[in-house]
Amino acid sequence: MEIIGYLASLIIGISLGLIGGGGSILTVPVLVYLMGVEPVLATAYSLFIVGSTSLVGALPKYRQGLVNLKTAIIFGAPSILAVFATRKYIIPLIPNEVFTIGGFIVTKSILMMVLFAVLMVFASISMIRDQKKPAENGNGEQKFNYPLILVEGALVGVLTGLVGAGGGFLIIPALVLLSKLPMKQAVGTSLLIIAAKSLIGFTGDLSHTTMDWKLLLIVTSLAIVGIFIGDKLSTKVDGDKLKKGFGWFVLVMGIYIIVQQLFFPLGGGH
Repeated sequence: MEIIGYLASLIIGISLGLIGGGGSILTVPVLVYLMGVEPVLATAYSLFIVGSTSLVGALPKYRQGLVNLKTAIIFGAPSILAVFATRKYIIPLIPNEVFTIGGFIVTKSILMMVLFAVLMVFASISMIRDQKKPAENGNGEQKFNYPLILVEGALVGVLTGLVGAGGGFLIIPALVLLSKLPMKQAVGTSLLIIAAKSLIGFTGDLSHTTMDWKLLLIVTSLAIVGIFIGDKLSTKVDGDKLKKGFGWFVLVMGIYIIVQQLFFPLGGGH
C-alpha cells in the first residue's frame, strides 16, 4: 500500500505540472487511504505537500513572466489570513463527535472527509465541463473587482483551511473573471497563491500537531519530481483531454469517499 502511496505522490505532482491544478485534490485521499494517516492530520500534511510543490511549480512560471504579483497579493492576502485562522483556531474547536443522526455518529474525521469529497465532486465537474475559453485580455488595462476578490479570496482560504486542498479550480476562474488575467497568467499566479496560503496555513497547525516529517518530506519530494515530469509532458499532451479524463477520475473518487464514509465508516480515522 505504501509503495502505491508513493507512486500516487508522483502522480499528484505530474497532474500539477500538466494541468496546473487538480493534484491537491488527490493528496488527502492518498494520505488517508494509502498511507493510513488520520483524516484531520492528512489535511494538515496536504497543505505542506501542496504548498511546497506549487512553490516549485511557480518558479519557472515566474521566470516566463506568467505570474502577476499584484493580483497574487490582492487575492492572496485575505486567503492566507483565512487559511491560517481556520487551521489555528477553527479546526481545534471542532469536537470529535460533531452530531448524531439516528444512531449514526458524525465524527470530526467523517465530517472532514465528506466535506472534502463534496469539494472533489465540484472540482471534477469544473474539469469535465467544456470550458469556454475566456477572451484573452492581454493588452487591455487590468481592472480589479476589489470587494469580490477579497470575499472570494477569504472563502477559498477557509475552504483550503478546512479540507487541505489548494483550490486551484476555484482560484483560476476567479482570476480570469475578476482580475481579467489571461489564462496562462492565471495558472502561474494561482500556483503562487496556492503555495503561499498552503504553507502559511500549515504553520497554524504546528503549535498543536505532531508531524511525521519523514513521511511528509518523502511524499513532497516525489510530488516535486512529478511536477517536473508533468511540465516536460505538457508540451506533448493535449491538456484539455487530459483534464476531462482526470475530472472523471476525481468524480468517481469523490463519490466513493462519500459512500465509504457515510455507509461503511471503517478505517476513516476511527
